[in-house]
Amino acid sequence: MRGRSALFLVVFVCLPFAVSMLAQEGHPLTGSWHGSWGPTPTQRTPLLFYMKWETKNVTGTINPGPNAIPLKVATLDAANWTVHFEADTKDGMHIVADGKLDNIGSYNRTIAGTWTQGAMKGDFKLTRD
Repeated sequence: MRGRSALFLVVFVCLPFAVSMLAQEGHPLTGSWHGSWGPTPTQRTPLLFYMKWETKNVTGTINPGPNAIPLKVATLDAANWTVHFEADTKDGMHIVADGKLDNIGSYNRTIAGTWTQGAMKGDFKLTRD
């Protein structure tokens, strides 16, 4: 009887860990991302992205809140882990960002690349929270 109790205890304790390891995290872009963009290393604008996979498309928002900018385009090319974003600010400035997804296996993966907002060009980097 003691052997069965020990086996039950081991299974009971280990089962939650096994289930959590098998759980899927979802689409690589889903979640909250923070970072910045700017034309120089010292001139930066903070960014907060929220993205979600909705069956066939990635939807999202740049800097959620009263001045939120909805993403018009958010694509991921999984063959080479590149991303493309497009959005328009409330004052009509067009944003285009192209980057590469890195640290794919990490929860805190990153996206870095080029950012164009109106006539300004620079780079950006985002880290998933």
